[in-house]
Amino acid sequence: MVEFECRTQLPVPVSRAFDLSRSIDLHVASMADSQERAIAGVTSGLIGAGDEVTWRAWHFGVPIRMTSRITEFDPPSSFVDEQVRGPFRSFRHEHEFAADPVGGTIMTDRVRFVAPLGPLGRIAEVVLGPYLRRLIEHRNAHIAASAH
Repeated sequence: MVEFECRTQLPVPVSRAFDLSRSIDLHVASMADSQERAIAGVTSGLIGAGDEVTWRAWHFGVPIRMTSRITEFDPPSSFVDEQVRGPFRSFRHEHEFAADPVGGTIMTDRVRFVAPLGPLGRIAEVVLGPYLRRLIEHRNAHIAASAH
């Protein structure tokens, strides 16, 4: 299992940061390098409680499909998306939003996943952990830039 956390300061109120983070359109724009697209379920606008989205992207030169569902939803402080179908044995992404005492919002992403491939999974996790952290950091930088 791999776990990591990313914290990002956003120059907007908590409610705005919450909405920016659940925007399908903003996510697609932030993942242009991997040609990520929402192809089923909620494919544009804001994702909410119980909603599902199926993503198609290219990573490591391989086409990937993953369907995730919003399994917890507590606006504007948090939501959780989890894989219901896709390449991981399990994947959970917690999004939390808290007012920053100096202004704006601290957005915290906690990701926990188990890679596929049985006994080879640990090798895959060594590669996928840093790769997914960079994807989340890139997405968060895009959200921060869009918040201005």
